[in-house]
Amino acid sequence: MLDNNIKNQLKSHFNSLSDPIELVIAVDDSKKSVELKQLADDLSSLSDLITVTTTNDATRIPSMELRSPIRNTSITFAGIPMGHEFTSLVLALLHTGGHQSKASSEEITQIKGLGTELNFEMYISLSCQTCPQVVQAINLMAALNPNVKATMIDGALFQDEVSAKNVMAVPTVFLNGEAFSQGGIGLTEILNKVDKNAGKRAAEQLNNKDLFDVLVVGGGPAGSAAAIYSARKGLNTGVVAERFGGQVADTVGIENFISVKATEGPKLVAHLEEHVKDYDVDIMKSQRAESLNRGEHLELTLENGAMLKAKSIVLATGARWRTMNVPGEQEYKGKGVAFCPHCDGPLFKGKPVAVIGGGNSGIEAAIDLANIVSHVTVLEFADTLRADEVLIRKAKSLTNITIIKNAQTTQVLGNGNKVTGLQYKDRVSGEERQITLDGIFVQIGLVPNTDWLKGSGIELSRTGEIQIDSKGATTLPGVYAAGDATTTPFKQIIIAMGSGATASLGAFDYLIRLGQNSDEKAA
Repeated sequence: MLDNNIKNQLKSHFNSLSDPIELVIAVDDSKKSVELKQLADDLSSLSDLITVTTTNDATRIPSMELRSPIRNTSITFAGIPMGHEFTSLVLALLHTGGHQSKASSEEITQIKGLGTELNFEMYISLSCQTCPQVVQAINLMAALNPNVKATMIDGALFQDEVSAKNVMAVPTVFLNGEAFSQGGIGLTEILNKVDKNAGKRAAEQLNNKDLFDVLVVGGGPAGSAAAIYSARKGLNTGVVAERFGGQVADTVGIENFISVKATEGPKLVAHLEEHVKDYDVDIMKSQRAESLNRGEHLELTLENGAMLKAKSIVLATGARWRTMNVPGEQEYKGKGVAFCPHCDGPLFKGKPVAVIGGGNSGIEAAIDLANIVSHVTVLEFADTLRADEVLIRKAKSLTNITIIKNAQTTQVLGNGNKVTGLQYKDRVSGEERQITLDGIFVQIGLVPNTDWLKGSGIELSRTGEIQIDSKGATTLPGVYAAGDATTTPFKQIIIAMGSGATASLGAFDYLIRLGQNSDEKAA
């Protein structure tokens, strides 16, 4: 199951194990069960602390439970945790075996203090880039606290269960049988949801933060670069973000990042965070900015009511998927309306779907989905496709892709539980038409995360982008901006990083001049 190279790497990692691990597998004669048994046997061969037993008492087959006989903890993988979830398996083994996690001491204390029974079920797809973040966070909780049980479920393998629970997007998490979350969610946010007093404690801690020299809002490539450049200048630097990495965490393949031939979004995000942590930067995750005002200093109010103060601010809030803004879209978001074909595509295996948008992202999505679903219908508003010619030729060569141009989507149709189709208008004839579908993948670009800045004194463009000058300065003194949220014309990772550095250096220049002005006034 595992090649020798991976075995050698794992054997080295398993040297850090201090506690025994019991792998309890539930298998039958199926091909997947054979694969799982081989995986379990391979793992046990790499450490004397890992043993394998079988059970007939399991909810799902195939599955593998990681038990700690010392702490009485339980982490289960229903399916074969390979692909993007292989790292989740390795981390679960290490944490179950006593290896110390990279979570903060505050988070570990909070996890161990959870006194109620929490049974998490996490529905994922092995091609999902976002899923491991969620799986690894909840698995860590389960490895540290016997009150917490974690089960990862491969939605493509347990499709009957997925259909019964109307799981149509991943990651989808259930807690004690009830819907808990859908989409990316980090450890801090999970703890805030299950620990009712966590939000209040966090707000109190944030309110007590010292005045920042530079406060970066956003943890994507632009925000990371801004934080590093500020910290290297010896400035008191903070980063506040909903999740580290932003949109990059959802990116599959990255092949145009100079000096790195090829990488994946989650890997790049991990490297970014690791690099930022090399410096004395205060990282405040799972926090959403609500408003920005100028008092004696710049004041950033967060959604939880806390206020952070800074001499200068770099806005790097990025962008989010643009929606169609038609009836039914919000109602069926996560119930057939999706935005990530790589994440959610496997849930629509053998079913008809549509892709909205004929640009590069739309045609690439159609080509990828054509290998999984029964049929893909691409709807493009304009009379021509905007994708590269090589992608268009590839899409047209596939017999299960239909491309409809001059198509204006007017409504998402559903039965109350899930998508059943869509309605569109032929922009040439004016005729309204319907298509029967199980899924709709929206690929029509991005919109900047700047709604919260309205009324702040910062000028926005017609499309909501932050107006900046050559140094990244906004129209509000002391506030700089970078990345996809700005009027920078090209939205690329490498450009966002450069603009983050520019904005940070601009803020540094502002602080120097601010200091000189203060000295002159004092004199």
